[in-house]
Amino acid sequence: MAKRANPKRQYPRMVRVNELLREVVAEAVQDVDDDRLVGVAITNVDCESDLGAAVVHYDVLDGPDADDEVLEAFDELRPRLQKVINAETRLKQTPRLTFAADPVVRSAARIDDVLRGIRPPASDEAP
Repeated sequence: MAKRANPKRQYPRMVRVNELLREVVAEAVQDVDDDRLVGVAITNVDCESDLGAAVVHYDVLDGPDADDEVLEAFDELRPRLQKVINAETRLKQTPRLTFAADPVVRSAARIDDVLRGIRPPASDEAP
């Protein structure tokens, strides 16, 4: 029987690891006293199956305008977050963290803006 090749398949273990990492990072970010991270929410973590790297997706209340500032803060905070992950989890290795704005949240916001701009068709009936 041939082995199925689906590299993007989410196995239950990786789903649990991703959720664990999201919770640990979100709690650590809340404990940080940095004004650049006010209003930042950790929405998702996507870790590679070999635990070599993980992408931490975030959303910020200030929108895309604050991305540069938030990414700078995360870049400075990355080593500390990796230490927290190492201390609070029992993974065979700590993944190298990278940070990116959550594309799902940004797409949903864009769709919402477009839908709000649509006006209903004018009715031919007079009230």
